[in-house]
Amino acid sequence: MKYVAYGGDGSAASLHIEAGDVPTPAAGQILVRVLAAGVNRPDLLQRQGNYPPPPGASPILGLEVAGTVAALGAHVGEWQVGDSVCALVPGGGYAEYCVTPARHALPIPAGLSPEAAASLPEVWFTVWANLVDLAQLRAGERLLVHGGASGIGLAAIQLATHLGAQTIVTVGDGEKARLCREFGAQAAIEYRHDDFAERALAYTFGEGVDVVLDMVGAAYLERNLRVLRQNGRLVFIGFMQGSRGQIDLRPVLGKRLHLTGSAMRPRSVAEKAGIRDALFEHIWPAISAGDIRPHVHAVFPLEQASEAHRLMESGRHMGKVVLRVAA
Repeated sequence: MKYVAYGGDGSAASLHIEAGDVPTPAAGQILVRVLAAGVNRPDLLQRQGNYPPPPGASPILGLEVAGTVAALGAHVGEWQVGDSVCALVPGGGYAEYCVTPARHALPIPAGLSPEAAASLPEVWFTVWANLVDLAQLRAGERLLVHGGASGIGLAAIQLATHLGAQTIVTVGDGEKARLCREFGAQAAIEYRHDDFAERALAYTFGEGVDVVLDMVGAAYLERNLRVLRQNGRLVFIGFMQGSRGQIDLRPVLGKRLHLTGSAMRPRSVAEKAGIRDALFEHIWPAISAGDIRPHVHAVFPLEQASEAHRLMESGRHMGKVVLRVAA
């Protein structure tokens, strides 16, 4: 099979096509013939040597795919060869075939192309685990999402709307602000021109927000605490601008704040399966009905993975970047 390999310098330019063996599904796994694979920031980090795959996972890049089931490992009863699926994978997505636990796969929602379906698993597993399981976002609450026009951000906006919560987002420009409003955000703050904490507090008449979903990290830490209201929850899913910072702890005590966060890849097979089951019950029907939708910014052929990575590094994209692996 063809797959994308990368060189020791960790650059986007080092991505190139190589040939390797088709993997064999172990017990409880399925082999997916990959039609499309999502591109995510952890892929960039792995390429740079900063996000190694967990033990036993494929060293090939790629954390989400869409395609058809090509083979079944032992003790797999939910799927049949030929089924159309999208799946969260522990690695190996940038390839013509990859394996993943059978319980991490979901049927492709009605009406979606493989490219659109490949954009779903990583963002939806992430936002559900962090906003529902950890932050316990509820109807009537307010959510602040940094990077609102990213794949994660657009999914978070739609999840909040689905739950009956309001969303404020931070974005880089007016075009991204318009897209976020189209997807359901009540307000969009252009962080290059405005202090997001001041604007969010003004928008909420000084009350603040209940939950902050943050992928920026240390650079936003103090302002995130300032914008949270009583019993607010700050949820970290990344550290694009640093993982170390200093804070005044008094707001944590005074407002009884909760600081938490998680990464998806280190979670156990069982934990991810539980998230998959929740998505299948609560989110997949809404996607099939058209009430929740993915937004794919660009699709590149597998051979142009380096261009896909450069686009993601530039920050110009809105929504997801996807690789087309097979026709």
